[in-house]
Amino acid sequence: MLSDWKKELETLEMSLADLRVSLDVAKRRDKISALETEFHRPDLWDDPVNAQKIMQELSLHQGKVKTYEELKQELEETSTLWQLAVEEDDVSLEPDIEQGIEALKQRFEALELELLLSGPYDRNNAILTLHAGAGGTEAQDWVQMLYRLYIRWGERHGYKVETLDFLHGEEAGIKSATLSFSGENAYGYAKSEKGVHRLVRISPFDASGRRHTSFASVDVIPEVAEDNDEIPIDAEDLRIDTYRSGGAGGQHVNKTDSAIRITHLPTGIVVQCQSERSQTQNKAAAMRVLQAKLLELKRKEQEAEISEIRGEQQEIAWGSQIRSYVFHPYSLVKDHRTNVETGNVSAVMDGEIDAFIAAFLQKTKTVH
Repeated sequence: MLSDWKKELETLEMSLADLRVSLDVAKRRDKISALETEFHRPDLWDDPVNAQKIMQELSLHQGKVKTYEELKQELEETSTLWQLAVEEDDVSLEPDIEQGIEALKQRFEALELELLLSGPYDRNNAILTLHAGAGGTEAQDWVQMLYRLYIRWGERHGYKVETLDFLHGEEAGIKSATLSFSGENAYGYAKSEKGVHRLVRISPFDASGRRHTSFASVDVIPEVAEDNDEIPIDAEDLRIDTYRSGGAGGQHVNKTDSAIRITHLPTGIVVQCQSERSQTQNKAAAMRVLQAKLLELKRKEQEAEISEIRGEQQEIAWGSQIRSYVFHPYSLVKDHRTNVETGNVSAVMDGEIDAFIAAFLQKTKTVH
């Protein structure tokens, strides 16, 4: 019935009003005006780093205001269509009205989730590393399954996904892999995946058909810009080794010492990259990971210092199990931090993990 859509439209109008307040649209417009004045200064590019920051900030505010204006226009068009249908008593317009309302609901939900990303690095690219736990081939096969899951998730969100490092298992699967996700808010969303992931299934590697439990760890850190002055890296602090790649890539990578391993001597942090054909590309990728790891180390040191001052007892989170994926004796994926669960295991393994991410962000929205 046409009358049923009235309440839906009124709810969306309230959501739009809330969004205007959350985004502080008026303040953003003032900021855009000020940044545009800066942008047109003739000496702007005398300081390229500052110019780039101004461009990025301007683009951010323009994007938020544009999104608000688009939603406002779409809601007005759908409301006008509903009013026309009521006045003309034209039920043939119902499918278009329903489609418009559903599309608006989805966009509002996505924006509400995005507004929860208020951490200092949430807008950054993300670097995600997978490691197999105890269990040999079974655990390494689990890492390969997660590797595919996160690639599919990244592709669903339009991120550029790159494999920076990849170490095959002895018989099957992957021992470890490092992926980068490039795109707005990649770290803000991916950070919810950090922790230990547990798999319960009938092992395809067990001739007796017994049930096995496997573990894999996921680590997620934000990528930082090369010109980030928070993370100065002295070339004298680096030991750079080349070696022959043992990963995927065909005959070329196996015939040349193109893989790069960088050791940061003051901290002992080691990073490596073997996914590209050239040493230059692999070195650049490895430096990206090193910068991100040094930033993460700095953040952890600051958090530990604050906790010590406050007298807080830090939870040891490295070994904490955040999610279970049960394939047998029933089908269930459950996040233990939020209690969100689904029986559609195949969809989750195909990258549909947004429900878990949304619940995690909702739960931790006051912790920034």
